[in-house]
Amino acid sequence: MKETRLLLFLIVISLILTCTPSSIKDPHQNKISVFEDSGSKSTNNLKHVVQNMVAPPALPQHEQVVQGDPVVVDVRLVVEEKLQEIAPGVKTWLLTYNGSVPGPIIVVHQNDYVQLTLVNPATNTMIHNIDFHAATGGMGGGDLTSVAPGQEVSFRFKAIKSGVFVYHCAPGGIMVPLHVISGMNGAIMVLPRDGLKDENGNPVRYDKAFYISEQDFYLPKEKNGKYKEYDSPASGFGDLIESMKTLVPTHLVFNGKTNALTGENALKAKVGDKVLFITSQANRDTRIHLIGGHADLVWLGGSFNDTPVTNYESWPVVGGSAVAAIYQFRQPGRYLYLDHNLIEAFAFGAIAEINVSGQWNDNLMKQIEKPGPIK
Repeated sequence: MKETRLLLFLIVISLILTCTPSSIKDPHQNKISVFEDSGSKSTNNLKHVVQNMVAPPALPQHEQVVQGDPVVVDVRLVVEEKLQEIAPGVKTWLLTYNGSVPGPIIVVHQNDYVQLTLVNPATNTMIHNIDFHAATGGMGGGDLTSVAPGQEVSFRFKAIKSGVFVYHCAPGGIMVPLHVISGMNGAIMVLPRDGLKDENGNPVRYDKAFYISEQDFYLPKEKNGKYKEYDSPASGFGDLIESMKTLVPTHLVFNGKTNALTGENALKAKVGDKVLFITSQANRDTRIHLIGGHADLVWLGGSFNDTPVTNYESWPVVGGSAVAAIYQFRQPGRYLYLDHNLIEAFAFGAIAEINVSGQWNDNLMKQIEKPGPIK
């Protein structure tokens, strides 16, 4: 009898010890303080890797998890000033990085170095630069990168913070908003070296990734309501300043123009895909919603250092920031990814479509009875 009691006592103690909070996985365990710098202290002998830029919504080729020493990621951005249609019959001068609105997204890992070359061709008319919200010091690089037409400049920064961040042109004064609302902005994603983690601290991988940027335009109008056109970007700046001071956009679009991500341009995925959505807004607040789905994971504020929140129906993107979210598609069909100020989505154009292929699951949704006469 005594031996049985002793055995039971030992079993109970064992269960208590294995179920204590100390044995539960803490997603914050072993994290380095945000005030501590880690990684290489020098770029000497670090490998250089060229990243080939691609137009949004695509991301450049990249690894989600890396091992070994940080690298120096060489990036080349070419400024292009171009007259382009942003809505049917509406043209405006766009100021762009690599010809697209938004500029291409850059992907590196924490403690990598970004070595950027900014090219301003002689065919352009204005001074440009670049301010990275992911960089430390020097106005985000803006103080080191001002280039006149016919010049190029290179600078390097260490990506010490993981997350998704905006970059944009910031020449100074009123020229900062003028360049940003003319399309001169983009994003950079700085992944943790060991990849993304879910709400429990477990590794999570994405099967696809899309970069979607909301762009606000403030196009000046004639007295008859027709949008004005100009011979050069600078010739319209006087009118544009007055137009943007109203704080009322004339156009709100995804990826530079109306229908950029709808119809024939709709995004594609399959049932079962975990899709990473990166959304930026360089100038004003927005709120994102996926009709027909949710955000399984959202890194609020774009910070991969923080535990992601789960099951959000809509999530905020504060002006001057980018936010990352993952959703695993569970049903086939058409989804809408939009600004849930529904006026801005449907009346202005801040909307994208995702067409998802796969087999329908009646357990998740089923039409019980088709439309018919009222009984």
